[in-house]
Amino acid sequence: MPKITEEEIKKILPLKGPSFEEVKNYLEKYNDEYIVIKCGGSVLVDQNLFHNFINDISILNKLGFIPIIIHGGGKRISNKLNEAGIKSNFINGLRVTDEKSISVVEEVLINFNKEITEALKKNNCDSQGITNKQNNILMVEQENEELGFVGTPKEISQSIIEQIVKEKKVPVIAPLGLDRNNQVFNINADTAAGAIAKKLNARRLIIMSDVEGVLDNKKKLISEIDTDKVNDLIKNDIISGGMIPKIKNCLDVANNGVKGFCIIDGRLDHSILFELLSNAGSGTLIRK
Repeated sequence: MPKITEEEIKKILPLKGPSFEEVKNYLEKYNDEYIVIKCGGSVLVDQNLFHNFINDISILNKLGFIPIIIHGGGKRISNKLNEAGIKSNFINGLRVTDEKSISVVEEVLINFNKEITEALKKNNCDSQGITNKQNNILMVEQENEELGFVGTPKEISQSIIEQIVKEKKVPVIAPLGLDRNNQVFNINADTAAGAIAKKLNARRLIIMSDVEGVLDNKKKLISEIDTDKVNDLIKNDIISGGMIPKIKNCLDVANNGVKGFCIIDGRLDHSILFELLSNAGSGTLIRK
């Protein structure tokens, strides 16, 4: 990690973020290890949360962390499809992406990717967009015919990410990929983040969502849990609905080299900083 003085740290920390004393204790914890952060499009719709997200990533970068960003864009895509008179359909939480909608999905995600990279640069944090049109890293195969142009990552160009990091830039990745015929495919952002975290052998995969985290049978937040207990919660229907795909992704990631998987509440101010740089965290940490 680069040398940074205590005064410089105090200057960049937000007033409503973790305390300087806590941050100081965590600075060496993630030394030269990748932190993969997936931010849902629903969280980044709110301009205040978007601003905080950009600020938090910039702070991590200045502190010497290596954040890798994967963003969603679901709400923006749904709004754009509605404007075009195209109905949104989902199967098991995955967007059916036909020939009409794939061009809309691609346009929205590329524009959103540009918006994030430009906002980071304005915040004095150098960044580099990764899309199917620019520095593509995701080679995919079709998930199934019923879903249309929805892909599963099969190959990931790790060297492109490593080169961007070497240039001291933050990679910002859109969940788009190409097949062998250069056809563009939409990828579920949680799936893309999990595949990238595994490939990089990341220290952490953080999923910023619009829920608190994993809740117990009394609807109270579980701050930390191991993978065996997670399986018990699924069997007992305590984890259900839309949380199941996220958790199954987490189990896969935890069993394939990623040291910890966090689901955090992206609606809370500076939730990324609290998760990485405070004792309390800001969601649920799952590890093997």
